[in-house]
Amino acid sequence: MAALVTEELALRPFSESLRGSTKAVHERAHHSSYMDALLSGSLTLEGYGLLAAQYFFIYRALEQVTDAMAGDPVGGDFVIDELRRLPALEADLAFLLGEDWADKIEPVPATTAYVNRLGRMADWPGGYVAHHYTRYLGDLAGGQVVRALLKKTYGVTGPGALFYDFESAGSPSAFRKRYRALLDAAPWGVEERRRIIDETLLAFELNIAVLADLADATGLESA
Repeated sequence: MAALVTEELALRPFSESLRGSTKAVHERAHHSSYMDALLSGSLTLEGYGLLAAQYFFIYRALEQVTDAMAGDPVGGDFVIDELRRLPALEADLAFLLGEDWADKIEPVPATTAYVNRLGRMADWPGGYVAHHYTRYLGDLAGGQVVRALLKKTYGVTGPGALFYDFESAGSPSAFRKRYRALLDAAPWGVEERRRIIDETLLAFELNIAVLADLADATGLESA
């Protein structure tokens, strides 16, 4: 069985291996108590603001690593400026919490752990890509459901929902195709691909832990 898995990692497009390996944990993240409340429209806009605040800390850390990867021969291919979310998050938080938003937000414990892990990726292109893939492709896909919900449930269409606006990246489907091509073209051997899959699984677990902390903060029962 191990030999078969190794052969699949060597011969199968890496984007397919990565997607298949993370399918189950992706579903767990999508169906957490916090996300269920958000997607059902039962969460208050203030409750959503708590998520935007955690994203600020997470994306600030991730995009600092992005800056460090700019000159890397492999990681540099994934430095895609139109994906950067920090300016949008700052505008969203000003709308949701007021101009003094920076004085009002703090990371939950799981976010602190997430940020610490991201800080360790500056010297590992594969690890950077694992977290880059987990966050940005999720935002381009499931995040658009949240964008529609913010409009329908709360009437928020501009500031407050800018985090999910990827129009500068073009068609989401075309972009995902471009991203899969980057994954498949990267010169990673079997063992490095395995390490990246493991780090991607960890990235999902870190995200799930943040959602669990937010469920506690908003009085929901954690899944």
